[in-house]
Amino acid sequence: MLSAKNAEVVEATLPVVGAAIGDITPRFYDGLFAAHPELLRDVFNRGNQANGTQRQALAGSIAAFATALIAHPDQRPDAMLARIAHKHVSVGISNDQYKVVHEHLFAAIVDVLGEAVTPEVAAAWDEVYWLMANALIAIEDRLRAEAAGPDGDPADLWRPYTVVARHQETEDVTSYLVRPADDGPVPAGRPGQYVSVRTELPDGAHQIRQYSLSGTAAGALRFSVKREAGGEVSGHLHDHLRAGDTVELAPPMGDIGLADGDGPVLLVSAGIGNTPMTAMLAHLADAGSTRTVVSVHGDRDQLAHAFRADLARLTAELPDATAHVFYERPLGEWPADRTGLVDLTTVDVPAGATAYLCGPLPFLRAVRGQLLAAGVPAADIHYEVFGPDLWLGA
Repeated sequence: MLSAKNAEVVEATLPVVGAAIGDITPRFYDGLFAAHPELLRDVFNRGNQANGTQRQALAGSIAAFATALIAHPDQRPDAMLARIAHKHVSVGISNDQYKVVHEHLFAAIVDVLGEAVTPEVAAAWDEVYWLMANALIAIEDRLRAEAAGPDGDPADLWRPYTVVARHQETEDVTSYLVRPADDGPVPAGRPGQYVSVRTELPDGAHQIRQYSLSGTAAGALRFSVKREAGGEVSGHLHDHLRAGDTVELAPPMGDIGLADGDGPVLLVSAGIGNTPMTAMLAHLADAGSTRTVVSVHGDRDQLAHAFRADLARLTAELPDATAHVFYERPLGEWPADRTGLVDLTTVDVPAGATAYLCGPLPFLRAVRGQLLAAGVPAADIHYEVFGPDLWLGA
């Protein structure tokens, strides 16, 4: 993939570039948004930009891609690229924006590294960038075409949906059941994927957020929203989106989805991370699956546990399913071995299980480590993290 000459240059300069990325990315985003303020207003997550997590994710993706090219020159890191591509399509990133990003990213690199960016170094990292960009463009074109279908417009995947029901799951989690406003068909999706919701805020900005599908109904989709502290979109939806209102959605996206087969399934979540797991359980129950299913969930307490009743009901509907719940501060009597953080060493993980994880990054790191220590192959462990993925390449 990467030419031999440029591979040598990238390998030699990767430590320097990697060490400076924390300085490069703020300058890149500052330059990008100064030239294109509409990207911050209507595409990028303003909350993640403010707290720096989106900038860390960009740094992680560039470093991980370059590292993968050096470590495995004959292989393309498709798993990493697919995750990024799904996110890009879900927020409407277009192919021509890669040129805009290139312009401002390389200006920031030169600004930070100065004379260290010789023509040879610039050419080598330029090849890295376009290898990654062109691979993403190809994947994203395919995803848009699949999502649009034969009669749709791949360039505009947004559709208005009508809220037909709203349900308060917990004090800070609300589910919305929505149907296409034009009474058209619901787009296909896999349990475990998410939809993008585009919301007009009081200042006129159109901010986009991703919310996991927590279930489906005939001709409808259900997504669930947790009110985040300081979350301008989640707070706006909780306060203003009611039955009968219209909201814009993009089709389901996400590289993590329940795979077909008859092997055992392990679903592990924490907090609002159980939304995709609830969708997976509902799919298995609706299909009358006989697969062995083990669900493990961690939460603060019983009142904070969204979809608690769904977990009990769906587990009972499946012929070979068990559920294990851990509460950090349980209310009332609760088994001592289920108090505290999720501990998979206390759970009988079926041999040959495919694991799906969803939750905060520290939780993902902990449970993935427990599974690896238990002998579960890394290839059989799939994860979804809400917000920017700071774990690329892990």
